[in-house]
Amino acid sequence: MGEVIRFVPKSELERARLIREARAIYESIFPSDHAVGSAEHDRRE
Repeated sequence: MGEVIRFVPKSELERARLIREARAIYESIFPSDHAVGSAEHDRRE
């Protein structure tokens, strides 16, 4: 009953979505060290 509902403007939701999308694109072009390391590990076996 004492819940607080926070209003999130549409612009803030859109900004967060665009940031997630940009990070996914960046990660697909420049994979993190962890992803590269696991790929190299798979090739060595």
